[in-house]
Amino acid sequence: MNVVYINTHDSGRMLSPYGYDIPTDNLKKLAEDSLVFTNAFCAGPTCSPSRAALLTGVFPHQNGMLGLAQRGFSLYNPEKHLASFLKNHGYHTCLCGIQHEYGWYLDLEKQGLHNMGYEEILTTDSTPFKKEDLHIWDKNNADEVVKWLDNYSDDKPFFLAYGMHSTHRPYPIEVADCIDERYIVPPYPIKNNEENRHDHAQYMTTANYADQNIEKIIDALKRNNLYENSVIIFTTDHGLALPFNKCNLTDTGIGVSLIMRVPQAVSNGKVTDSLVSQLDVFPTLCDLLSVKKPEYLVGKSFAEIFRDNKVEINKHIFAEINFHTSYEPVRCIRTDRYKYIKYYDKTWNKINLSNIDESVPKTFLMKNGLKEKIKYTEGLFDLYYDPAERNNLVNDSAYEDILNEMRELLYKKQEETEDPILRGALEIKKGYKVNKSECEMASSKNKNDYISL
Repeated sequence: MNVVYINTHDSGRMLSPYGYDIPTDNLKKLAEDSLVFTNAFCAGPTCSPSRAALLTGVFPHQNGMLGLAQRGFSLYNPEKHLASFLKNHGYHTCLCGIQHEYGWYLDLEKQGLHNMGYEEILTTDSTPFKKEDLHIWDKNNADEVVKWLDNYSDDKPFFLAYGMHSTHRPYPIEVADCIDERYIVPPYPIKNNEENRHDHAQYMTTANYADQNIEKIIDALKRNNLYENSVIIFTTDHGLALPFNKCNLTDTGIGVSLIMRVPQAVSNGKVTDSLVSQLDVFPTLCDLLSVKKPEYLVGKSFAEIFRDNKVEINKHIFAEINFHTSYEPVRCIRTDRYKYIKYYDKTWNKINLSNIDESVPKTFLMKNGLKEKIKYTEGLFDLYYDPAERNNLVNDSAYEDILNEMRELLYKKQEETEDPILRGALEIKKGYKVNKSECEMASSKNKNDYISL
């Protein structure tokens, strides 16, 4: 079977297959013919670490992608990338659009991407577009994918990766005609006011543009009789680019969309509540494609879910943060009911403001005391009673046994995977671009806002 990997940027689960009033009808149609995962999580809620974990099958602290690729972080072993793995197993590999595992994804310089295993790169030139218009670049890339599918004649099966800038900030300036911003509500926990409603309307607009590209690609697969011979994966990297979402280990940060279609699968058209990590995608593909799994993979295959959507895969999942723009090492372990989060940087207990993308909602909170907020060092949350993770139970004696159990689970996972944070603060190596903890803006032009450039 072929593999088609479609991904968006910063979407979380804020899409119509997850019950939200977002104009993504084509994704919803795909979901209705696929298996929708309601409890899928990334391994690190920042762009490069999450994608690198999915595509190597190991955690960011194992694969080297501790921060953003454009800020000097890189994979220890690019040959362990899924594209390289599949190429070595007889697949023709092709990339179009966003990748976030090597360098700066808007840079047309393609040297090095082949080291990750892509034999063909279709990505078009992004330079004519300002950032607010990169949805047009996405469209151009989708058009290239369609041409490629219409003309594919190789006897080999293919691995096709199509990545979109949408729904990354800055959003398109003009709100789509299909959206009436009077009747929308910003995502939790963002205050419902006029400015934030407009911001969310812009998000909905970029999601709609992404949806149009998905329609093109699915139509091309069907038109070329490839739909019934392709595993189709739709996912995103992490939560929305909002305060207390992206770059947070709460579910609003690590919760992701995951929609997969396996031809003739019994579970197509169903949903599964089984707890899975994006780390599990690599071993799952190995099973679906009848390819021997590499021994280094740490995820678990969930191939059985496509026969029985009730199967339990994981009792817990692990996620981490190391660097986004500033250094902020955090770890979490999550079961179906409980979440335990631990912060490791004892030198800074306030919010790492530069780790929050610039936005209207951030500006609102900055005017209303965000700089003074203090982070907890440990968090324990009962997700059955507190799905928003706002009631920290660390000091609640009724949960003492659960707390100790979750601490032990986390430590065991860290030991198993040789998490370097157990040995102390992570090294800020030469070549890393890292903001100071007190820096307020990710893209500050003030050299004094950086530890290292």
